[in-house]
Amino acid sequence: MEATIERAPDRRLLEWLQKHHVEYDLHHHVPTTTARETARVEAVEPRTMVKSVVVQAADGRNAILALEATERVDLAKAAHALGTTDVHLVTEAQLIEMAPDCDPGTWPPVGAIFGMPVLADSALRDEPEVTFTAGSHEFAVRLDQEAWARAGDVHYVDLAEGRSEEPAWAR
Repeated sequence: MEATIERAPDRRLLEWLQKHHVEYDLHHHVPTTTARETARVEAVEPRTMVKSVVVQAADGRNAILALEATERVDLAKAAHALGTTDVHLVTEAQLIEMAPDCDPGTWPPVGAIFGMPVLADSALRDEPEVTFTAGSHEFAVRLDQEAWARAGDVHYVDLAEGRSEEPAWAR
């Protein structure tokens, strides 16, 4: 029995990449539910697999946080980076309402698509290429990290739990 595609890649992501002249490789893979699993099936190092975490600040602003697949977000660091006193994770129901075209947990870290800023953990800046989900549990894109950051107005800050801003070679 052949596997069927659960959902195609987010067309807004692919259009955004093309519009901003960001070269990318689109990959179809077996369904995955975590960034670590996706890194494994994509045969990339987990530190180059970007997961998106959507948070809401105390003042109601939303933001996409981009981290390595193996890292956990430090909400206090995220609040500081957003210039607010508190942030909380957006619920799955809220994510579905905000982006019904994306499978839950598969938001690409491209804020222009969703009308929110992207803050990326500073460790990602050390990676030449990154991979992230394309709005589906079955699709991922691999692209140049600098091109993504430049086109997406990504701001690098320290977001990961239990780690200071140190270069990748020191970890």
